[in-house]
Amino acid sequence: MIAKNMGHETNIKLPFSFILFSIIAIIVSQFLLLFNGEALINGSFRIPAIWSASHLFILGWALMIAMGSMYQLVPVAFLTPIWNEKFGFIQFAVTSIGIVWFAVTLYIMPSKALIPGILMLLGILMFLVQMGMTLRKQSKPTILTLFVGSALLCLLLTIVIGITLVISMRTGFASHYYSILFHSHLLFGIAGWFTLLIFGFSYKMAPMFALAHGYTMKLAKYVYGVYTSGLLTVWMSFIFDSSWLLKGGFLLLLLGFSCFLTHIYLIIQKRVKKTLDLPFRFALLAIIFGAVIHLLAFLTVISERFSTYAAPLIIAYLMLWIAFSIMGYLYKIVPFLWWTHKYSQVIGKKDVPALKDMINEKLASPIFMSFILGIALVSAGIALNGQILFYIGQSLVTIASLIFGIAIILVMKK
Repeated sequence: MIAKNMGHETNIKLPFSFILFSIIAIIVSQFLLLFNGEALINGSFRIPAIWSASHLFILGWALMIAMGSMYQLVPVAFLTPIWNEKFGFIQFAVTSIGIVWFAVTLYIMPSKALIPGILMLLGILMFLVQMGMTLRKQSKPTILTLFVGSALLCLLLTIVIGITLVISMRTGFASHYYSILFHSHLLFGIAGWFTLLIFGFSYKMAPMFALAHGYTMKLAKYVYGVYTSGLLTVWMSFIFDSSWLLKGGFLLLLLGFSCFLTHIYLIIQKRVKKTLDLPFRFALLAIIFGAVIHLLAFLTVISERFSTYAAPLIIAYLMLWIAFSIMGYLYKIVPFLWWTHKYSQVIGKKDVPALKDMINEKLASPIFMSFILGIALVSAGIALNGQILFYIGQSLVTIASLIFGIAIILVMKK
């Protein structure tokens, strides 16, 4: 039974379609990485299997879960309904088909990835139209609007640059600028789209989950200004091939992220809830991981050894900051959404399960700790060329991803 929408709520089938797709994507991507571990250990990152696994993880898991979350959270955060839900279901179908086709083509025949890439791009452009039209209806834009809007702009740049790279691979177009395009693709996709989006929604979810009141949002504008200045400075360093701009940009990124960490800490200090839920504590831990990785990245840049450690740092950033944040929030949000959808209309009329019984919170600790240990071992294995470290670590990550996915799916059977 799907309850009728009330107020600004979104038809729950829409965000859950993205969530279920993303769960399958992360599990498949981790198995692909496990089976192609030798290439990663040897530093062979630009091979079809790794391209397929990384895009399946970034697009199939992280991007799709971000889209699904935005369909649910944007109406709540900005007090405006989704522009067109039917359009949202069409967008899901187009994007999911595009991502699967693109990932399979990258694995089998990368030179033929242009057409599925264009279909995937169409789906993402449809999402950008959906969100743009939705945010336009907001009566009073806030700092959160700026974070989310800038994240969407970074997503657009990421996809446009990515398609340009595919065209370059096929035709030789802009081949002289391949390095600039490739590094810009990574920058805007990872540090731009995902990080700015997590910043924005953390400002909504952290106070909500901590029951914080009386906090100030003044620091948020400094977080935004410093971090986006860092993004632009690093991008300019690619264009002008300037080590000084690169160092300055990474310093600004570190300062911006540190400011965000400080601000979230100050917000949590204003909480009414004494004991924070375990999944939310892991989401907060992801912020600390993100700050540490930014520090390590800055240190390797100023010591001019970034290229040596870029791969393990990027993997750690994707997994311990981005994926860890998403998983921590998702473990908390999905049970609440499903409980609200299924039981909010029948409270007092019949017995309903308690919210805490919707998901096994005892599983959270072994899942997240296995994830942390696994990524640490994977990063160490790649940095030190250690096969045993890599395979133990990747096995832990794969198993943790599988159990996490099963735990989320079982919520919908409650």
